[in-house]
Amino acid sequence: MTREISRRRFVQGCAGVAVASVLQRRAFAAADLAHDPNRPQFHLLPAANWMNDPNGPIFWKGNYHMFFQYNPHAAVWGDMHWAHAMSPDMIHWQHLPIALAPTQGGPDEEGCFSGSAVVFNGVPTFLYTGVKNADAKDATLHGGPHDLRETQCLATSIDPELKTWQKRPQPVLPGPPPGLDITGFRDPCLWNEGDVWYMGIGSGIRNRGGCVLLYRSHDLRQWEYLHPLASGEWNGKPGSDPVDSGEMWECPDFFALDGKHVLLYSTERKVFWEVGNYDAKEHRFAPQQKGELDYGPRAYYAPKTMLDKDGDRILWGWIPETRPQAEYSRAGWAGLMSLPRVLTVNANGQLEMKVLSRVQELRSDEPVPSQSGEDRTTWPLRDLGAELELWAQPLRGPVHITIGTEGSPAVHFHLDPTHGTLTFNSQTVGPAFPSGKMRFSLFLDGSVVEVLVNDMLAHTSRVYDLDRERAVLTITDPGQSVSAAFLWQIKPISSNRLTT
Repeated sequence: MTREISRRRFVQGCAGVAVASVLQRRAFAAADLAHDPNRPQFHLLPAANWMNDPNGPIFWKGNYHMFFQYNPHAAVWGDMHWAHAMSPDMIHWQHLPIALAPTQGGPDEEGCFSGSAVVFNGVPTFLYTGVKNADAKDATLHGGPHDLRETQCLATSIDPELKTWQKRPQPVLPGPPPGLDITGFRDPCLWNEGDVWYMGIGSGIRNRGGCVLLYRSHDLRQWEYLHPLASGEWNGKPGSDPVDSGEMWECPDFFALDGKHVLLYSTERKVFWEVGNYDAKEHRFAPQQKGELDYGPRAYYAPKTMLDKDGDRILWGWIPETRPQAEYSRAGWAGLMSLPRVLTVNANGQLEMKVLSRVQELRSDEPVPSQSGEDRTTWPLRDLGAELELWAQPLRGPVHITIGTEGSPAVHFHLDPTHGTLTFNSQTVGPAFPSGKMRFSLFLDGSVVEVLVNDMLAHTSRVYDLDRERAVLTITDPGQSVSAAFLWQIKPISSNRLTT
């Protein structure tokens, strides 16, 4: 379970803000949200209030189910529930009743944090982290006026639409292994090898680095600790939050893909991927390649994957707000889900991703007409919903892509196919590609910009308060590098922005 602000800062200062926000939200009318130009139209988000991590995405009985961290009372982090949405295609969503809520007196009475969903013996099952106030000596999460103990909890559902869940009263894993000076204990991920189930839990060792603690079970109820599946290094930076120092890995995910194994984890406010080999006898992971999953400026975090009906590995991520808390609290909503991305491992052992092709069904029937000059092409961005596809040739000079009003760009990408580089607002993004033809894909949805380059480099960012009547996307191409470029308007998935 993650959040844009640290738990310590939240516990110390956000309770009063949350109460104020609850009172403020009562004054909101549906029309305020429906006409908010910053609010996305084709991404998944709740009708109002705060959301963060994707939890337990699963395909079940012909539908896709997404659960996510949710505060039902305000547009700030707190009082974590699991909200629930269902879709036939991962594009169009129907919101369903909240799936998990804290239970007074239970192990999750202070919040239902992140976790996973699996099918065990034909029964959909959640494994998630519950948090409860505890004495400092028993706590796994310290800071502020309250110390919390993180335990791993289980719930099951026999509802065909997964609307109702039955919790096991006591945790299936009441605490971390003894003798370890851990920095956290949360966000379980699961997989099975035959009839044996394995669970990785995000954790870390103080002054050493983040890690994934590995457990195994035959029934998801009784768990045996083995050892760390994988470990990282402390960055040595002082700080009160071990996530910032690399001493804690949040939201791990581990899965087989294209003959390799992939580990995802979130730390230092970034998301990392590792591809390598998994020794199924020793139950240890040996990474061979590593990179950042998304190079956006703190605008993509806490991802979770699932298998779709065809067996493809689908990636979801949380897109947080990057504006001040007072602004999103006042707006009445905060956070959304990224577009679904299909993951593969290429022949070089590197992770690749593409936005799910089904998103193209939302395109306008024809590309949007452009206005072209000597070295400039401009498209209107009506209602701030669009997709751009561009191909650029090397040895002909860089390409500039901007979003904003004429003469006043709010977002500026600089694509250089000769040197294989991308910059965003003058900052270099990720490693360079070999010189060659580059494909640049961009999705704009209200205040969200998602970019993919060559299916390998991802960059998510936020841009607020664009003028929906005057905003344009402009390509400046002095070297005539662009071999083709098309922009489509993307249709909303809701008539009022309130059911997405």
